[in-house]
Amino acid sequence: MHIIFRGRNAAFAALVLGMLMASLDTSVVVAVLPSIGADLGDPGSVGGVTAAYLLAVAVATPVHGSLGDRWGRRRMFVGSVTTFAVGSVGCALAPDLAVLIGFRAVQGLGGGGLIVAAVAAMAELFDRDELVRRQGWLTAVFAVSSIGGAPLGGLLAAVAGWWSIFLINLPICVVSLFLGARSVPGTRPAGRIRFDWAGAVLVAVAGGCVVMLGSGGSGEAPVLVAVALVATVAFVQVERRATAPLVPPRLFADAGLARSVAVTFLTGVALFGSFTYVPLALGDARPVATGLLLLPMSVGQVLATTGFAVLARRWPKVTAWGRFGLVLGVAGLLATAALPLLDPARVVGVVGLACSGAALGLSMQAYTLLAQSWAPKDILGAGMATLTFARQIGGCLGITVFGLLTLPAVFLAAAAAMVVAVVIAPRGADERASA
Repeated sequence: MHIIFRGRNAAFAALVLGMLMASLDTSVVVAVLPSIGADLGDPGSVGGVTAAYLLAVAVATPVHGSLGDRWGRRRMFVGSVTTFAVGSVGCALAPDLAVLIGFRAVQGLGGGGLIVAAVAAMAELFDRDELVRRQGWLTAVFAVSSIGGAPLGGLLAAVAGWWSIFLINLPICVVSLFLGARSVPGTRPAGRIRFDWAGAVLVAVAGGCVVMLGSGGSGEAPVLVAVALVATVAFVQVERRATAPLVPPRLFADAGLARSVAVTFLTGVALFGSFTYVPLALGDARPVATGLLLLPMSVGQVLATTGFAVLARRWPKVTAWGRFGLVLGVAGLLATAALPLLDPARVVGVVGLACSGAALGLSMQAYTLLAQSWAPKDILGAGMATLTFARQIGGCLGITVFGLLTLPAVFLAAAAAMVVAVVIAPRGADERASA
């Protein structure tokens, strides 16, 4: 029986459960942000609950990717699940918003590892054809986290309190550890592990400044922007010279991979950044109602991922699928911008939310699959971490910048970012050259 729990299917199940937790913990929180702000007495700062998680994921992903390449996916996966569980308990018991934001960062440190372990280990376990087939199984993850996340968060907040949304992670953590402790690819013989401490510190400084921009006063903004820019420039220089860089410069020697990372950053800005402000555009503070109104976005995401899993095997040009997802994002965000101006039926807004959800699911899967195929195998974890890092830091930047805009302008600016992504997205020539 123990062989079953050490096979590829057991590893896949453990990795998918890890992704489920990381994904669910974003969508389940969004619907209850107004309740958290009201209960903890600081509604104006609830954006930090989402931003802290995204920032911690952004900082953690390069670390997890780099160490996973040298130390093995299994150790990093087990450590990530444990960290995520500790952060979940801390969030549930948080007495004020500051403590909650702190433990959300702890959750993010674990969540970053869960995402990187999944995309990197699955690329080691399966070839490209099998990865496409497995998208059908991943649809269940998106269905539970996307369709179920927002309504579940609203329902739990209304029945048991917002703290209960964090405790639902604990049973999933137990099952994931049971399956993954033996089955996820194990330790690699790597001798002495070298780590890019300077790069990690600079990432934390730059990312921290981005988050503080969203919550600090206008007088602090010039200093924060300056520090973030200096840290970013220094990070680029450090990575060029580092023996074991967090973001290896040779990842960008492949034009298709470089374009995929850039597009992923822009979709993070546009979709993750604007997603936090959708409940405000819907104009209903009740958590259950907010969760139900977010349902079209979740349904669109699941339909898109299901269609990709089925159709990509017949039409395997993944670059075209990615660009189609980006175009859907432009249309969806433009329609969502009209939400505050529409009558109660909000037909256009519902279509816009569905298109935005479809764009999120389709673009994430397409560009992850392309990066899994194009990244050099010896730094596969670093490549997958770079992709995730680009998405999450883009989300942090989007939340910060969009917080300075009025609601219609938020979604119009997000649509503009998606237009840029369409222009620079990888083309068929990139796919053939990297094949």
